[in-house]
Amino acid sequence: MGSLDSPRERENGNGNGGCRSPGDPKLGDGGMVVVESEAMKKRRASMLPLEVGTRVMCRWRDSKYHPVKVIERRKMNTAGPNDYEYYVHYTEFNRRLDEWVKLEQLDLDSVETVVDEKVEDKVTSLKMTRHQKRKIDETHVEGHEELDAASLREHEEFTKVKNIATIELGRYEIETWYFSPFPPEYNDCVKLYFCEFCLNFMKRKEQLQRHMRKCDLKHPPGDEIYRCGTLSMFEVDGKKNKVYGQNLCYLAKLFLDHKTLYYDVDLFLFYVLCECDDRGCHMVGYFSKEKHSEESYNLACILTLPPYQRKGYGKFLIAFSYELSKKEGKVGTPERPLSDLGLLSYRGYWTRVLLDILKKHKGNISIKELSDMTAIKAEDILATLQSLELIQYRKGQHVICADPKVLDRHLKAAGRGGLEVDVSKLIWTPYKEQG
Repeated sequence: MGSLDSPRERENGNGNGGCRSPGDPKLGDGGMVVVESEAMKKRRASMLPLEVGTRVMCRWRDSKYHPVKVIERRKMNTAGPNDYEYYVHYTEFNRRLDEWVKLEQLDLDSVETVVDEKVEDKVTSLKMTRHQKRKIDETHVEGHEELDAASLREHEEFTKVKNIATIELGRYEIETWYFSPFPPEYNDCVKLYFCEFCLNFMKRKEQLQRHMRKCDLKHPPGDEIYRCGTLSMFEVDGKKNKVYGQNLCYLAKLFLDHKTLYYDVDLFLFYVLCECDDRGCHMVGYFSKEKHSEESYNLACILTLPPYQRKGYGKFLIAFSYELSKKEGKVGTPERPLSDLGLLSYRGYWTRVLLDILKKHKGNISIKELSDMTAIKAEDILATLQSLELIQYRKGQHVICADPKVLDRHLKAAGRGGLEVDVSKLIWTPYKEQG
């Protein structure tokens, strides 16, 4: 994704990202100081404070200027027309990078006309049905073109500002990505402290320390259904462990833009993946699935926590969900919509699994046979093979064209397969049989 230097940097040939306050002199050609005219100072002063909706260039953490839109503003403790902080969305990047910035990070010479995009109908309560929550929370820009513009704007208005900036979980301090609807008493918190075992959250470090002295848990509640080396998977029933399930959803929403499940956890099973050591079992990620899904969904939400990403855990969680489907004797598919990172993980998983089979298989094979072997839904197989241009339509039917050289090229592009699930270590009974 290309970065944009500010107009000032391009003129001066200077990309060091130095900032300038509104009243500072500028450097002209040849490095001579050019003092701003009174008219320019008045123009700048008339802009402040910037209105919500203003588009302007902002200096980011790479010390370069990028286009942003002002989403919200707040008055600072000091007095004066310029004493505001601005919550901005970098229009080149995902919403997870939205942040509060100070005035000196903004290039006021680049201010564009304000576009008012207020939402008429505000979301007034979190206590709504799961269908209603899904209608709002599935309206993130990527992959939701079928939803009307009003619902999209409503969602973005409701979740536009991150309420929690950082969390402490175990030995990690983690910057959050998105808004999460914590109870009102946490509205004034910038940082939350989580117990990494029971997932209770607190406002202060001292509260967490007192809690940890009393908390008996050293792993997620529920049944350990998989142990291989230092990796464990726990199955947590949302009905039996309601508070844990709700806390997990609050936590996950900080990193998933269209996570929908906050209150009605009774209908779900949570599969929590942990790294284990002598101090306990530390959560690295999880996926959830409905106990009964009419649409053959084998996964509702999936998350690998940021400190553990790019280690193969995402593909492991996906592979694990399909191993459960095989145990159930069903084909499965993830619940839509997928997050941007979730979609990338699934495409990578489907690609590698299917290519491995096609490379080893001798003779013809049908999509139905691939589905039976992998528990991947036929529609997902067809879409994956079409994206790889391995499907041709001949005489009224789809035909798989598996040239070995083409398969090798795609396998190389797909990258490593992630951690393997050792099925012999999985001890699990499907939910319908547990009853």
